[in-house]
Amino acid sequence: MQNQTLIQYFHWYYNEEQNLWTKVANEAAHLKELGITSVWLPPAYKSNNSPYDVGYAVYDLFDLGEFDQKGAIPTKYGTKDEYIKAIDALHDNGIAAIADIVFNHKAGGDELEKVKVRTVSEDNRNEFTSDVFEIEAWTKFTFPGRKGKYSEFIWDHLCFSGVDWAEDLKQTAIYSIQNHLGEGFEDVPSTENGNYDYLMYNDIDYRNQAVIDELNYWGEWIVETTKVDGFRLDAVKHINPKFIVEWLDHLNQKYDRQFFVVAEDWNVVEVDGQLEYINMTGGRTQIFDSVLHHNFYLASQEANQFDMRTIFDKSLIQIKPELAVTFVDNHDSQPLQALESYVEFWFRPLAYAIILLREQGIPCIFFPDIYGGIYDDKNPEGEDVHIDLASIPDIETMSKIRAGLAYGFQRDYFDHSNCVGWTREGDDEHENSGLAVLLSNGDEGFKDMEVGQKFAGKTFIDALGHREQEVTINENGWATFHCNAGSVSVWILKIEG
Repeated sequence: MQNQTLIQYFHWYYNEEQNLWTKVANEAAHLKELGITSVWLPPAYKSNNSPYDVGYAVYDLFDLGEFDQKGAIPTKYGTKDEYIKAIDALHDNGIAAIADIVFNHKAGGDELEKVKVRTVSEDNRNEFTSDVFEIEAWTKFTFPGRKGKYSEFIWDHLCFSGVDWAEDLKQTAIYSIQNHLGEGFEDVPSTENGNYDYLMYNDIDYRNQAVIDELNYWGEWIVETTKVDGFRLDAVKHINPKFIVEWLDHLNQKYDRQFFVVAEDWNVVEVDGQLEYINMTGGRTQIFDSVLHHNFYLASQEANQFDMRTIFDKSLIQIKPELAVTFVDNHDSQPLQALESYVEFWFRPLAYAIILLREQGIPCIFFPDIYGGIYDDKNPEGEDVHIDLASIPDIETMSKIRAGLAYGFQRDYFDHSNCVGWTREGDDEHENSGLAVLLSNGDEGFKDMEVGQKFAGKTFIDALGHREQEVTINENGWATFHCNAGSVSVWILKIEG
């Protein structure tokens, strides 16, 4: 069976002339060559600022670039027809399509409503800082451009637990909506700021059964309309986990299948919150390993002062590897983003070797690391900014090696603070499979490692081309492997002829 490999097929600054859905369709065959098994597509539905928004300011879940709403018919990425064609092209190449689902909030309401609210403390959302008073808020969503097609459901203030803007007062605050659904915010996994149910915009309230019913219906609609194979769930630590469980169970039972699901539960300090979420949801979702990402970031900053023996410390892949989706960076950790923690370029090939060529976890490649990306704009201080996200050719090579050769028993050699490695013994199912990986965040490195007696007398070469010598495996299945300073080498069987 082929190893799973996911790619996040977008980034915050995507600005190519070709719209993204068309690029997906055109690149599907290339992605298959790279060994990609699933493609995580960005939010496909209409956002508040449709032509430019990355997709997380959700307006209308039923508008996939079909209706003239929020400034355009297409989304930033294209039209509904182009989205469906992109998914069809992936399926034609045996690749699964993963839809990005934002269930935490809605933005860009169509009409104002008079809403009774209380303000809460920024630092403790359980603490009210005012008595009840009335504001005008954009809490009514009628979707006039869609005119009731697909769904006639109208969202109003009873669908939300909080907002951050009072139109009549022209003031920003966290306003807890006061209605019959309950006092304050819902119980959610994150207890940051007392209760982190409220994140942004109009916060969806899952104490309202009509909301649950509508989103269950939408889940059916998106599956049947687009034929997506799974979901990336945004900001789950801010959402009632009971709803997530019910929504996933509803779809799995209706379609008699297990959709692939990966949840974003961002935490870079420790993994306890993610483990608690796994318990709350009964292990129904994979989780992005944000702690491992942060370890990569620290390693890239600290260079040879970082102890590579600790690279997995406190990470999900160390504690619950079967549910870990590993990644080097994503759109939120990019330069200028709220969670900026971009791994330095010199370390990126080392990090990718760790997520692509080991047994544990499902790796997720980031779009710019394959395609690159350039962004020119101004930062929040008004200064000109040029961001060059260079592609890294080694990653394409390693992705192909993962698909074809990274199989079999794994032996670890994490026994030096700067130079670590591992081997895979290969298996009978994948011809010529097996490999040895050595990397160093300091000086040039070497290490004796065992690949298995079946390779006795065989020759290995560095598939990345960083080392020119050949290595012969001894009669016991061992050899001395090398890597350059601050680099990685991936040793594979030399194929004669």
